[in-house]
Amino acid sequence: MLRMHNPDSFAEPVSFQECVTRFEKPTQHYQLLVTQDGEFVGFDDAGNRTISRVADDNAMWECMATGTYQHVCSGNRHHVDTSNPQPTIRVERGPEKLPSYYLDFLQRNGWVCLTSILPPSLVDDMQRVACTDGYADLKFDRETPVLAQSPAIARTAAEPVSLWLVRQYLKTDDIVCAHAPGLAILDKDDGERMVQGWHTDYPYHWGVPAQGQVPVATGMTGLGIQRNVCVSDFTKIGGATALKLGSHVQDCSPPEDWGTATAHAQPGYRSTHGLPYGGIKADIVEAPGGSIILYDSRTWHRAGINRTDNKRAALLQAMIPMYILPKSDTSTAYKTFVASKGYQELNKREKTELRNLLLHRFIGPGNRHAIAGDAELTNIYRDQRRSEQA
Repeated sequence: MLRMHNPDSFAEPVSFQECVTRFEKPTQHYQLLVTQDGEFVGFDDAGNRTISRVADDNAMWECMATGTYQHVCSGNRHHVDTSNPQPTIRVERGPEKLPSYYLDFLQRNGWVCLTSILPPSLVDDMQRVACTDGYADLKFDRETPVLAQSPAIARTAAEPVSLWLVRQYLKTDDIVCAHAPGLAILDKDDGERMVQGWHTDYPYHWGVPAQGQVPVATGMTGLGIQRNVCVSDFTKIGGATALKLGSHVQDCSPPEDWGTATAHAQPGYRSTHGLPYGGIKADIVEAPGGSIILYDSRTWHRAGINRTDNKRAALLQAMIPMYILPKSDTSTAYKTFVASKGYQELNKREKTELRNLLLHRFIGPGNRHAIAGDAELTNIYRDQRRSEQA
């Protein structure tokens, strides 16, 4: 991790003087030994081999030689037959550092970057769906939920180390997505278009023109984590997310004079007031494609300003405890995803994770019931609102 002020900052307008924290592509990764069901091989304290869906330190292995892996916690070794086209245990890329290191960093700082944790093949598939990077000549499909367009989106949404970190940080295993995973694609800024101002994410929504904002001062009870997947390389000039790292502890809305999302949503605001704050008190996290950046949803942030000719893509997930009302209905996206061909390519763990993350449920008479939007009631509500406003 390298932290610096932009060396060209004195030659730039005040809008682009954010402090850069840069993560370089790792030279090594831990490995995961994964069963056909998608579970992880490890060992318990008594030296017995275990199979688990949890990707903590116990799931981490180091490659010692071709086909030979050593368990990080116990020192036990396992040989994988790399010549077998259908092995019972396969090797998958893990994180650069131990999950416990990331958890300690996240708990102390309110954010963390899992650098290049996703394999290149997965990143390439997501870039194809987003029509960015090497696929910029393709046309993005805005009609089909992105989950149903490629199993790479679902596999990324179910990445196990980042999900373990979210569960540990929110202090519950019962986490869900506040909305279906979505791609945020940022084109080159034309100097005139409306831009996103400073805000906090769901469920707080401080600085956002939205109903149902969480009252300030939630203290030790974290109600959300934002999960930004770098589909493209995240760079300052390419429009990487701007943040005020550590601002989650202030437990309040971003300053009005920084230019909030509420202010910048007003037509003509940019032409009158210019861009939102981009001075040295703000931060940019630069990371290679395939990195996952987690940050407490109370963190002040905004979309970056893309000053290149290339589109930048990110996969966004707002993660919340299951006891928080979701931001939007995920049922349609989930049903479309289950009916897609890509669903059948997932392993058992991935299917279970996506069901738990996207299928919101309540315990009612007899069993659990799925929560979904009601089209009839929605239309009744809209008609009533129109009548009230007439």
